[in-house]
Amino acid sequence: MATTGNHPWRIVHSEASLGWGGQERRIWSELVGFRTRGHVVGLVAPENARLFAEAARHELPRLKLAQPRWTFPFAVARTAVWLRGFRAHVVNTHSSRDGWIVGLAARLARTPLVIRSRHFDVPVPNPWLSRHVYATLADQLITTSPKVAADFRALFGLPEERVTAIATGVDLAKFSPSGPKAVVNFPSEAAGPLIGIIGVIRRAKGHAVLFEAMRQLADAGRSVRCVVVGEGPSRAAAEQCMNERGLARHVAFVGERDDVPAILRGLDVLAIPSLHEAIPQVGLQALATKTPVVASNVGGIPSIIRPGETGRLCLPGDAASLAAALRETLTDTATTQAMCERGRALVEREHTVEVMLDQIEAIYRRKLGTG
Repeated sequence: MATTGNHPWRIVHSEASLGWGGQERRIWSELVGFRTRGHVVGLVAPENARLFAEAARHELPRLKLAQPRWTFPFAVARTAVWLRGFRAHVVNTHSSRDGWIVGLAARLARTPLVIRSRHFDVPVPNPWLSRHVYATLADQLITTSPKVAADFRALFGLPEERVTAIATGVDLAKFSPSGPKAVVNFPSEAAGPLIGIIGVIRRAKGHAVLFEAMRQLADAGRSVRCVVVGEGPSRAAAEQCMNERGLARHVAFVGERDDVPAILRGLDVLAIPSLHEAIPQVGLQALATKTPVVASNVGGIPSIIRPGETGRLCLPGDAASLAAALRETLTDTATTQAMCERGRALVEREHTVEVMLDQIEAIYRRKLGTG
């Protein structure tokens, strides 16, 4: 077991988001993983966040993150006191608000190692101000893809060793090709292969592009069905887009689900038509379940969905390109199956939860002088 001296590490994560998407699930995976390895973990998050509820259910030490902006200086001071009492060795911040509050608090509390995690491949607003939360208030930046890591080194002039790309690990026992397959109920009788799109419903995830691709496939005589898993701010817009393309009979919105492995096993293909993305967790999860994947050629996606090797890529925002890749996936079954086999092998080799935790531990050892 990795230790600081002869004692377990004391690790705190912070997150201002109220949701339960890939970012929040990554945080929870790290909390559970390091607690399982014998370390002491804690959380700073809003009381009404799903993460906070999970921490309470598992009796993890936790602190409520204040939301109103006027409480900022008080929140910093209160968090610093809590971190001192927790005796944190590591603090890892994940979003803008907690990055400032908890980052400043960690400096005041003299926390030995402060990490800032970056989960998305989107432009940074106000780089001259943001560099403080990524550099001044952090000793190390962890991103989820090599591309994002390279972008941040260039943006803030950070040395190579200050930025590390660590993809979110997959639980191979949970995301296995063997196991039950979810049954999806559609509004009315519908036939055809089943496509899935899984994640927070927002514009950047490309739901509208997928629906247009489905319309083009239908017009060409290839009807498909689609299950939309997740919730988000753009759900109403996505449903309107679906209706405008006459796809209501062929699309099922099922909300957030806890049986994602079973859903993946029931798909003929997973679509990730994102307009920008780091390394999507659901992409790795699909590879682990040997589910065929078609994804946009953006961000960190090509590092896991490797064209001709583990999946197929399409042009971002291009419905015709997406439709062509989906058609090829569904018709060239031998090539698709071979890609699925190689995808599972890639995850087993490079992207398990244990590999992720080992990589993070290596940073802790290097920065804390314990290895």
